[in-house]
Amino acid sequence: MFKNLIDVIIKMLYIENQDITILEKRVEVYMKEKRRGIGMRLCMIQILLSCTISGCNDTPPEEIQVDDLFIEVQEATENSQENAEEIIEICVDLYKEAAEQNKIADLETIRSIVNCLGENGYPAVDSRNQINMTKPEKVVEFCEKVDAQEEAEITILEISYLGGFVKYDLHTKDGNVDVVRSYYKYENGDMHREVTGSYQAEYWNYTEEGYLMFSGVWFSEELYVLTLSGAEEHTALRVQPLDETYRELSRKYLNPISFERNNMFIVDWSEEDFGDLNFYDMYDILYPKVNGQYVPYVADDNLSVSAVYQIPKEEFESVIMKYFNIDSETLQSKTVYDSVDSTYEYKPRGFEEVEYPEYPYSEVVGFTENSDGTITLTANVVFPYAGDSKVYAHEVVVRPLEDGGVQYVSNRIIPSEDNYRETWHTPRLTLEEWEELYGGE
Repeated sequence: MFKNLIDVIIKMLYIENQDITILEKRVEVYMKEKRRGIGMRLCMIQILLSCTISGCNDTPPEEIQVDDLFIEVQEATENSQENAEEIIEICVDLYKEAAEQNKIADLETIRSIVNCLGENGYPAVDSRNQINMTKPEKVVEFCEKVDAQEEAEITILEISYLGGFVKYDLHTKDGNVDVVRSYYKYENGDMHREVTGSYQAEYWNYTEEGYLMFSGVWFSEELYVLTLSGAEEHTALRVQPLDETYRELSRKYLNPISFERNNMFIVDWSEEDFGDLNFYDMYDILYPKVNGQYVPYVADDNLSVSAVYQIPKEEFESVIMKYFNIDSETLQSKTVYDSVDSTYEYKPRGFEEVEYPEYPYSEVVGFTENSDGTITLTANVVFPYAGDSKVYAHEVVVRPLEDGGVQYVSNRIIPSEDNYRETWHTPRLTLEEWEELYGGE
């Protein structure tokens, strides 16, 4: 039962994964609860249900009208099929060709699919917002009708890098927006629908930055049978175009760092004063880029014990100094260094330092090439989970190197009354917190 539930959840939530799946990350979150006394069986139930009910309401399961819910989902499924065959016919050959060449996840493959759908009149965009939306004027017109409380409908296609697409059928009336969400997957030469769910958008906003952001709890018959609940969804689609140079700069300099388990783009720092930049987090992120494998210094299997490693000076510094212009003395002052053994003390993040696996991303919206060879990037922090297309803006200075590498020079948060707090980040334990928790073990 648990295995089937996991399979359904992974398929239905349609999550874009990078190095670690959201399910794995939530295992970490709930293992924190386990060490506080929650049993393993309950812990596992929480892990699975958290993937689907993280935003559910307080209505007890027995009060939900299951029959009515299934009827609504079935009607939504039937209605969503109206133009599905046409859409599949438009793009299936491109998927076949890409599959034969093993390029399903290639950016140019996704671009060709998006553009082909646009040529046939459909608003389409990729799931990572790396390609300009086709037919954006139709989406803008729909948003205007939502604001005017007029009746209208539209189909928007979100193309995945996993070999499929999400089809959003939106209908608005009296200012409310009903969403039918269908996921289509390419497999073995054919495109088929995997799941369809529906919901009324609880949050809807066409932002000043040109994003359409909406969210709600969607239901499908299969998911409800297993979980007695729906799946929370937060959608962010860039409607307005963005200069391709900006996108390339984001992919080259900002995306490789991102916001997961680090504060590089959260705090102010520079080569003159590295401030609160955490070099242990940077070591975790940069080690795979330098060495081609994950950091070998992992947390202890015993949850009541924190692993402590001594990393040789040359090994630690070779990772950090490849991306930062920093000398040994300064780096040692920002870490715990043993001058006798010439080693850096390293404690891997533990369960108390786990983050909720929803992160923003930085999107370059301007840049300046400086006389000293550095580049100043101006970027907005986009957080789909919060429905915010500009949590805050920041300036990142990078120094491109002749060998194609890069050094990060500084980060500065641009002050504004509208800046939003970085709720996604969990800092590493301080020395005092670590001593209190682990008792110096």
